[in-house]
Amino acid sequence: MRVRKKKWAENELLTNSLVLKDAFAYKGNWGALFGNNNPIYLEIGCGKGKFIRETACLNPDINFIGLEKERHVICTAAREAKGSVNNLYFLCSDVKDLEDIFGGREISRIYINFCDPWTNKRKWAKRRLTYAAFLDVYKKLMLEGGEIHFKTDNTKLFEFSLNQFCERDWKLRGITFDLHNSGIEGNIMTEYEQKFSSIGMNIYRLEASSRP
Repeated sequence: MRVRKKKWAENELLTNSLVLKDAFAYKGNWGALFGNNNPIYLEIGCGKGKFIRETACLNPDINFIGLEKERHVICTAAREAKGSVNNLYFLCSDVKDLEDIFGGREISRIYINFCDPWTNKRKWAKRRLTYAAFLDVYKKLMLEGGEIHFKTDNTKLFEFSLNQFCERDWKLRGITFDLHNSGIEGNIMTEYEQKFSSIGMNIYRLEASSRP
């Protein structure tokens, strides 16, 4: 999907205090940024930030970081969050940089919501955020027992992800093929989730916890 550029985007990125200017400055010492040692929850591909903003507001004792590689998307997330939360920051960076941004055992939970399924070509499987190589990186960065919460509308991606988690020996729970009729409480919808569910599409969800 083509991202429409915003004239105010670059100024927002420069002046908004919620946007971190140096993604690598806090590796191993994120507590210094937040001024506490609360758990860190990371959303990979936070988009316009609705999910992580609302989640941060409901959980003031958790530190949140939204990672998004599209500059003209994350500027919207930062603008919407400004003045409403003090436990959330945004990083304009790529998932491939995670090991340069975070030290080992720094993250307690990772959210992956409606990522690109990369299903058109078989060779693209390695680009999926739930591909085994990515799962291995997440495990390095997470506390023992850390969690990944994953949501998608794509059946093939969900089935692929289930297999990848199992192959890498993650413990699965809360698996549902129809989230909105599952009885699971406390679900916060993303922008995409609202759009997809409004036209009757099923939402798939799982929770995975890392083993030693």
